[in-house]
Amino acid sequence: MSSTQLLIRSILKYPLLVVLSVVFGFSGAIFNGIGTILAVPVLLELLDQGGEFQRSFPPILRRFVELFDGLPEVYQLPAMGGSIILMIVLKNLSSYLSSVISGALNRKLATSMRKEGLQLLLAVDLDYYSKVRVGDLINNINNEVNRTTIAIRNLIKIATLLITIGVFIILLVIASWELTLISLMALSLVILLNQFVVKRSKEFGRRLSRYSRAYSTKVFEVISGIRLVKATANEDREYGQLKDIISQREQAEFKSQLVFAGVAPFNEIANICALMAIATLGRLAFSNQLEYFSSVLLTYLLLLFRMMPFIGQLNSTRSTLANTSPSVELVSAFLNRDDKPFMPQGHREYTYLQDGIHFKDLTFNYPGHDTQVLKGVDLHLPKGKTLALVGASGAGKSTLADLLPRFYDPTAGAILIDGVDLREFNVQSYRRNLGIVSQDTFLFNTTVEENLRYGRPNATDEELVDAAKRANAFEFIERLPDGFKTLIGDRGVLLSGGQRQRLAIARALVQDPDILILDEATSALDTISERLVQRAIEELSRERTSLIIAHRLSTIHKADQIAVMDQGRVVETGTHLELLRKGGAYSKLHAMQFSEQLDRPTAPPKPSNFHKAITQTSYELRSGLNNMIGSLVLVGDGLNAASEQEELVESAYESAVHLLSVVEQLENTTAPSSPATSLNASEQAAARIEKALSAAGETALNARTP
Repeated sequence: MSSTQLLIRSILKYPLLVVLSVVFGFSGAIFNGIGTILAVPVLLELLDQGGEFQRSFPPILRRFVELFDGLPEVYQLPAMGGSIILMIVLKNLSSYLSSVISGALNRKLATSMRKEGLQLLLAVDLDYYSKVRVGDLINNINNEVNRTTIAIRNLIKIATLLITIGVFIILLVIASWELTLISLMALSLVILLNQFVVKRSKEFGRRLSRYSRAYSTKVFEVISGIRLVKATANEDREYGQLKDIISQREQAEFKSQLVFAGVAPFNEIANICALMAIATLGRLAFSNQLEYFSSVLLTYLLLLFRMMPFIGQLNSTRSTLANTSPSVELVSAFLNRDDKPFMPQGHREYTYLQDGIHFKDLTFNYPGHDTQVLKGVDLHLPKGKTLALVGASGAGKSTLADLLPRFYDPTAGAILIDGVDLREFNVQSYRRNLGIVSQDTFLFNTTVEENLRYGRPNATDEELVDAAKRANAFEFIERLPDGFKTLIGDRGVLLSGGQRQRLAIARALVQDPDILILDEATSALDTISERLVQRAIEELSRERTSLIIAHRLSTIHKADQIAVMDQGRVVETGTHLELLRKGGAYSKLHAMQFSEQLDRPTAPPKPSNFHKAITQTSYELRSGLNNMIGSLVLVGDGLNAASEQEELVESAYESAVHLLSVVEQLENTTAPSSPATSLNASEQAAARIEKALSAAGETALNARTP
């Protein structure tokens, strides 16, 4: 959409207001012209020159004077004076109505453009936001839209002024076409000189738009990254950069003001010079008809004098329009939908999942990039089951998770929901049944209650409380100053990381999604927060179809299926124990997290089955013991919340029970052919471990029992 198309479309959006504005402007011009013409004979009569010049009146004046011939002579002059006053009143009333309508049109245009811009920002795909700066978007919605509406208003004003000037030119031609030719020659120089001002105004307008974008972007970035700014003691540097931008913008505004301030006095001087030139040249042209020339010149100069301010307004308005035209270009580019990505809408309404999800031969590369992020991914996620994605950074886990809510569409392949291509469903109806809890939890700067209701605004207070309890968030919410009515700050800054995560989980529980996506929801939390959030996640995932991206493998032991990804491909699938027994990519990831031995530069010899079992059991024991000891230490230190203490004791007890099962699996492992002493030593070690774990489990159980 070009700038011209934007202007035309905006004007046609409110045709009645535009027409009324122009009509009242035109009416004002008519009343102004008639009042000016009637003023000439009145002035001549007051100067007692009416009779002398009556016969030399221009035809246009004689016609207006003849309108009052039917009145007695004593009433003619007062009637003409009253008519002049009436014309002035009507002219000003028309101007007032035109100004009011123009202001209403300006407000409606600004509102309409902002609404259209916001609709576009909410409808456009996520890929758009990866290519633009948020500060630029905010500047477009606020500053540039304001300047664009000013441009449209000035465009309408120019049309009105042209009509007004056109009426006066017609009257001037009727009064004397010879003097009109002389006037056009004199005023053409004024127009040419003003053209230079228009060009300079346009250049200053570009600078102002550029500095406004830079200022909005910089302020947004500084406020968003204020923690980093303060942590690195860069306040002075950021202030210096902002000060430079403000100074540059101020200089551009000052130069623009110099141009605007010079337009009015320049036009006034030029107009006076033009009037003197017209009078002089007219005197020379009518040297043989001085008596006729006097009345014609008086009429003509009075009309011309009344027209000159409108020419000055026209020049000033043209300069303002040129100054705001760069904003029109920016807004037209911003509102143009042809060059922006939009998700195609399907026509099926999504209700609920019946069978499962099939990631069928997915291949994907981000728009504008040739590198394939996913390569032939084929996975099944049955209804009510949990699929966990693991792998190194850049393996494609988050990308695959982004395809499920249709943030992007696959380059090849398809995501089938109960055998139906996801692209056939209406996006909104599908996403309403989708819950997402990620590592970077977003909370609005409002109350806890409003954040919990975001996914389902009609949720009851009882449902909020129930969700908060199930997410292990109720107790900390109750301790907040105003409970559920507490304001939590920008992005929930007044809460801890664990509290924000539990609040996000509670929000998902209120929403009650059919499909759940958990994107490393516990990877940035401390031990106690991770335990509480993990229990909340287990509650949230219960009987739901869940896709989990895991960084800490200890959080996905209970997953129904684990898919290991590497460089965009699925290299292994299976349960936790199945993948450990394979000794493949998952086993290596597991070893990297729970053992330092595999970090050595020399690769160990290929272990036997028995040694594999010993190594696997070692990993399990270390992980479980760390969890159990950490929980019991936190219990020993004492916590404020009784429910958290109970959760930790429960966690320690479950860890002890799990470790006992690991030892039992070790005992059942068939030993390879090896010296008996080695086997006996292993059995004795296992027996000692079992005895110690039994004691720990009994201790945890006693602590758990009231």
